[in-house]
Amino acid sequence: MQLSVYLAGEIHTDWRNQIQQGAADLSVRFTGPVTDHASSDDCGVAIMGSEDQKYWHDHKGAKLNAIRTRQALAEADIVVVRFGEKYKQWNAAFDAGYAAALGKSLIILHGPEHQHALKEVDAAALAVVETPEQVVQILRYTLTGQLP
Repeated sequence: MQLSVYLAGEIHTDWRNQIQQGAADLSVRFTGPVTDHASSDDCGVAIMGSEDQKYWHDHKGAKLNAIRTRQALAEADIVVVRFGEKYKQWNAAFDAGYAAALGKSLIILHGPEHQHALKEVDAAALAVVETPEQVVQILRYTLTGQLP
């Protein structure tokens, strides 16, 4: 069995690399958003033309990014959503809700400082963890039945 895992959320740390490296020996295909912040923000105007107003600039980018995100979430077996410490990641919350609405197996990754703020998101998840290593252990258990 091969799993398709979508890694959503925070883009300012290397948590995705930690999970991908930890799961390198597993049959997992990882997908995720464009993590280059400038490319993600500017994709709409780069492809469809410039905008004078920032709202429309952002609107175009959000819609193009949604094409990628919707497709990847639909194809995912498991969705991992990371909430970082530094920023309020509204997009991560949206991805978690969308994945839950699709009935996807949802793993939420965040520190204890977000427990109260994310209680509803956490309640929709099948697992809530604090480290990328715990995500890897869940993937390993899912594929092999092996405990750490």
